[in-house]
Amino acid sequence: MDNHSLRLFLSLADNLHFGKTSRELHVSPSALSRSIKQLEDELGAPLFLRDNRSVRLTREGIQFREYAKDVISGWQAMRQAFKQDQLVLHGELSLYCSVTASYSFLYDILSNFRQDYPRIEMKLHTGDAAKAVERIQEGLEDIAIGARPDSLPTGVEFQPIARSELCFIGPLSSQLLSDEQVKHPGAVNWRDVPMILSEEGLARTRTDRWLKNHNIKPRIYAQVSGNEAIVSMVSLGFGIGVVPQIVLDNSPLTARIRTYDIQPPLTAYDIGLFALEKRLKEPLINAFWNRQR
Repeated sequence: MDNHSLRLFLSLADNLHFGKTSRELHVSPSALSRSIKQLEDELGAPLFLRDNRSVRLTREGIQFREYAKDVISGWQAMRQAFKQDQLVLHGELSLYCSVTASYSFLYDILSNFRQDYPRIEMKLHTGDAAKAVERIQEGLEDIAIGARPDSLPTGVEFQPIARSELCFIGPLSSQLLSDEQVKHPGAVNWRDVPMILSEEGLARTRTDRWLKNHNIKPRIYAQVSGNEAIVSMVSLGFGIGVVPQIVLDNSPLTARIRTYDIQPPLTAYDIGLFALEKRLKEPLINAFWNRQR
């Protein structure tokens, strides 16, 4: 028993005329008769009473008509559901960001995205924001959140989502910088200032540039990976650090930190999404990228 036979039966059950049914469904009268006979043989009961002038449904035929309608209706509903399912994007996307970025941006980004694409699973990796571009270039991640470098590498696309200042910070418990040092940073009066700096990344690049412009050769107490670690070490009084304002806004140690209004300030930077240009046409990455515009 197949859907074709059921459709022939239902049409004949409506028309009660072999010739009309044959013409409507473009089958020969003999093929229609064979199909109905095969159904009756499989069911073990007659479906139609027919003579030279009329065709009528039997009691079994009336019951079978309801069954056939349900089967065809269920088949059509299932096909439509499967068709719709194929149109819904599904799969896995890997996303890389710092812990701070996960606090600051992920809720808004992912909550909206999940509403539109509930069947795309997100695999989240956290680490040093300075590694964002590198992980994209190496193909370790589909999307990364980080600070836009001064020169964007060839083949990497960037979409801004926020802007953050870079701040000089110190411990609240002790005054590591005097008013004179804050107002007039220079080689002599900053000679003994202990500094805690990032190992790499845009914050380190811009800090080094600022120090060079002021002829300061820093006394580096520690070089660490990750802005959160800088805040932690500064709060303990080990030295002066440089972190994005967004890190302070989300740090549990903010109450133990002071910021210094040093002029001219460090250059602020844009924070956003990174992806390989050649992969932006992939359906999952394209959906995520365009959802953030």
